[in-house]
Amino acid sequence: MLASLLDVNHLVQNFGYPLLFVLVMSESGGIPIPGETSLIAAAVLASQGKLQIELVIPIAAAAAIVGDNVGYVIGRKGGRWLLERPGAFRRQRQEVLRVGEPFFEVHGPKAVFFGRFLLGLRIWASWLAGATRMHWRSFALWNALGGISWACAIGLIAYFLGHSAGGAIEAFGIYGLIAVLLAIVGGLVLHRRHVSHGPRKRDPGE
Repeated sequence: MLASLLDVNHLVQNFGYPLLFVLVMSESGGIPIPGETSLIAAAVLASQGKLQIELVIPIAAAAAIVGDNVGYVIGRKGGRWLLERPGAFRRQRQEVLRVGEPFFEVHGPKAVFFGRFLLGLRIWASWLAGATRMHWRSFALWNALGGISWACAIGLIAYFLGHSAGGAIEAFGIYGLIAVLLAIVGGLVLHRRHVSHGPRKRDPGE
C-alpha cells in the first residue's frame, strides 16, 4: 500500500464520503493510489459510528465502476497508441499488446471481474481491456459485477472486524486477512461437526 491504513483513516475521517469516492475512482482509473485502503478505512470508521456502512459500500462500488469505465475509455482512445508508439521499450510494449489481445478475447470477463480483487489488475485491467478492444458491453457488465462484489466483500469484512481489521490488514494484507477468516470458519465448522457427532458410545456387549 502506498499509504498506511492510519494515514488514510485520518484523511477519510476528515473528508468523508467525497474523498472515498475520489480515491477509489482514481485507483480504478489507473492511478496507483490507496483506493482499497480507503474503503477499508471507511468501513472501520463506520464500525465506530463515524460513517454509515449503508453509504460506504454503494459509494465505493459506484466509484469503482465509474473509475474503471474512465480507464477503459482512456485505454481505448490512447492506450494502444502508447503501446505501439516508437521509443523506449517498444518491443516490450508491443509484447503486452500481442499477449493481451488474445488473453482478453478469451478471458476478458474473468480478468475484469477477478482483477478487481488483485492490486496490479485492479489498477490496470480497465486500461488493458480498452487497449485490447474488449467489447464495452461485456466489460461494463463484468466490471459492474466485480465492483459491487468487491465493495461488499471488502467493506463488510472490515466493518464487522472493526478495530481488529486495521492491525491485521497492516500486518498481512487484505488477502492474508481473508485467508485467516476462512481458516477460522473452517475450524468452527469442523468443531461443530465433532461436537454434533460426539464420541461414539461403546456397546455394553463389546
